[in-house]
Amino acid sequence: MTSSTALSLQPSQLSMAISNPGSLGTIDAYIATVNRLPVLTPELETALARRYRDDDDLNAARELVLSHLRLVVSVARQYLGYGLPHADLIQEGNVGLMKAVKRFDPERGVRLVSFAVHWIKAEIHEYVVRNWRMVKVATTKAQRKLFFNLRSMRPDGQTLDTDQVGDIAAKLNVRPEDVREMEVRMSGREMSLENQDDDDDHYAPIAYLSDDGQSDPTQVLERRAADAQQGSGLANALEALDPRSRRIVQARWLQDDGGATLHELATEFGVSAERIRQIEVAAMKKMRVALAG
Repeated sequence: MTSSTALSLQPSQLSMAISNPGSLGTIDAYIATVNRLPVLTPELETALARRYRDDDDLNAARELVLSHLRLVVSVARQYLGYGLPHADLIQEGNVGLMKAVKRFDPERGVRLVSFAVHWIKAEIHEYVVRNWRMVKVATTKAQRKLFFNLRSMRPDGQTLDTDQVGDIAAKLNVRPEDVREMEVRMSGREMSLENQDDDDDHYAPIAYLSDDGQSDPTQVLERRAADAQQGSGLANALEALDPRSRRIVQARWLQDDGGATLHELATEFGVSAERIRQIEVAAMKKMRVALAG
């Protein structure tokens, strides 16, 4: 599909491309199309958000999503340096946008664009971490912070000296050795572990790798014991809560489908969304105390 064909599409047709930006033919055609969609006025945005919140009007939600697709394109462009397909980054960002629309409260006095950018970045962050092999081990908060900031903080991509390492560590509130470790990872090149030739006489790097004790029964049992301990700790922390608080925490944070919204729980318990938020904050504090003990 050419760009001129894509530009003739109506917003109703574009909704088919939200989950797959490449469905319009090329990524350039998709970007050109979403950039032509009109920006909502504050009044119309509020009206649409209220229609979706109060009447579950899916057409209103669709208009909110379509009008902010250009924001996803802009945010996704910031992550092109990680070597992942632009269309895939946009697709993940669109998921974050839809989650933001679902949770957006028009009465807060904040524009959807300001609210949605955090959800969009969160989804793209998770996608990058899942798919960039070099950072499969970057699972701690400090490592992720370094991963997403170190590239832009390195002057001209050069090797950091001691002073620069100290400055970056101070700014990101991490250890200097963490900065050094991440710099080494990001400076290295990826290597295929499998044999790239058809000649069976050539050995691939994977043939020389040990299993690092993965099959050691002692380590297997230790990992199982650690997992069980974490699970029992969470169960005990939940048991320390009253039934209403436990229900709110489970519905908000322990569901595979993204969890319930404050408004959904407010309707269930017959209180305001703000009251649900207060109960959630108090419950999380109580659980942290229980887990620490």
